[in-house]
Amino acid sequence: MKPEWSTQFSVGNEVIDSEHRNLLKMINDVESAIRAGNSSTLPQSLKLLEDCVAAHFADEEKIAQAIGFDFTQNKLEHQYVQNELRHMVEDLEAKNGSWSESVAAHYSFFLSEWMAEHILQEDMLMKSVLQTYPYDFKPD
Repeated sequence: MKPEWSTQFSVGNEVIDSEHRNLLKMINDVESAIRAGNSSTLPQSLKLLEDCVAAHFADEEKIAQAIGFDFTQNKLEHQYVQNELRHMVEDLEAKNGSWSESVAAHYSFFLSEWMAEHILQEDMLMKSVLQTYPYDFKPD
């Protein structure tokens, strides 16, 4: 599955929506590199994704705290995903930038499924509260 941004993914906040659009694009870039077996760009793309996911999670947590949203469950999911991404990067490094076909398919599926689930199940819980703030709300 190649996840694409659509309005169904909007959580009602410009920062989060923009980051989600960017992460979906990055995941698609990583998946393209996986499918192409591109061992020269995959490690860099995956590391960049890992870094951007960490920054996105920090931004989400700041916004959740600013609006008084209980972020406990989201934080656990974020820790799990960051551990998985770290494992993917380490596994790729250990295998000199190339996975077997089955491992590549597994990681590709994980990335696309995780991102859609992250938005639609975890982040949507904040939507009703976020909609009481301006779309361009940013915490101080």
